[in-house]
Amino acid sequence: MGDRIAVGADHGGYFLKEELIAWLLGENYNVTDLGAHTFDQDDDYPDFAEAVAEEVSNKRATHGLIICGSGVGASITANKIVGIRAALCHDTYSAHQGVEHDSMNILCLGARIVGIELSKELITSFLRAKPLSDSRFQRRLKKLLSIEHAKFKDG
Repeated sequence: MGDRIAVGADHGGYFLKEELIAWLLGENYNVTDLGAHTFDQDDDYPDFAEAVAEEVSNKRATHGLIICGSGVGASITANKIVGIRAALCHDTYSAHQGVEHDSMNILCLGARIVGIELSKELITSFLRAKPLSDSRFQRRLKKLLSIEHAKFKDG
């Protein structure tokens, strides 16, 4: 399919990540598993969220998927990386609309919130969506990127 998907999860998302990677591979996606590679209840979501975000930011992956218990911490962490537009989505509308309107490039899921079947629907909506070229969405993205570059130019 050409899509390269970087996937990461802490202990809260570990088991869902394992199921989803098997499913994504079965759907012929190119998947990079950035961990956790074993269940460790003492691991920390920022480590995996940063790894996925860096992979997407550096264009080694076209999309990212981060799973933690709620998805909130993963989303907050990923958005600290320049070039990342990560969002927590638990409904299919947001999963595709975030790409279409906001050029979202990382989907965050909460494994304690969604199960395997809904996760598959969310990921499918996310991966099939394409940014819309309407001028209003481009204008908004340009403003977002301007804010990002202004805040990070000295960092």
